Amino acid sequence: MSTLAATALEDTAFGTLASQHRLLNAVLKEPLPKAGTFGFRGDIALAFQDQVADEARPPAYSIEQILAVADAATGKIPVLAGYLHNFAWLKDAGEVLADFLVPEGTYVFFVNNIDFLKKYTVALPGGVTAKILPLDESTVWKETLELADIDKNDVKKMSGAQKLEYVLNTLTETAMPFPEISYEDGVATMEPVRNRNENRPV
Repeated sequence: MSTLAATALEDTAFGTLASQHRLLNAVLKEPLPKAGTFGFRGDIALAFQDQVADEARPPAYSIEQILAVADAATGKIPVLAGYLHNFAWLKDAGEVLADFLVPEGTYVFFVNNIDFLKKYTVALPGGVTAKILPLDESTVWKETLELADIDKNDVKKMSGAQKLEYVLNTLTETAMPFPEISYEDGVATMEPVRNRNENRPV
């Protein structure tokens, strides 16, 4: 394969997830400027509903609004940010993505049902750590820009792929010294899941 050839989805961890029918609602799915990398913005299904015959049903639940990059050389996903509607699903996220996460990676999950004033570091299997932050009515994209201290005007003129690469590179360099809690303690202290549409203007 020529080094000049663009990286294909099938060459990366996203290819495996796509074959499992887990990649959904993609708003960006293309090679990134850095050779050997591929970007994805969309959802990754964590659990599926029972299928009836050929009926296509949406997943039971997913990591939503994902911003992620996959590295073709390693077969891993070194950086990912996304939204979880329920903190308890972090365990599923760790299991579904287990083969693709690395201890030195950056994994940020914005979660609906944790205290607005809290931010956590939670260990996942395999020496991987997840950074957990609250999210209510904003979006992962906006919150990630804020977390990485990026002005939206800095990326305004970039292409979608350039934006994603720049934002995720900056995120990996962002210090997130949040206190550590166990997954079990997180589940024990999590709040009821808020209705995302409750306060939205019609």
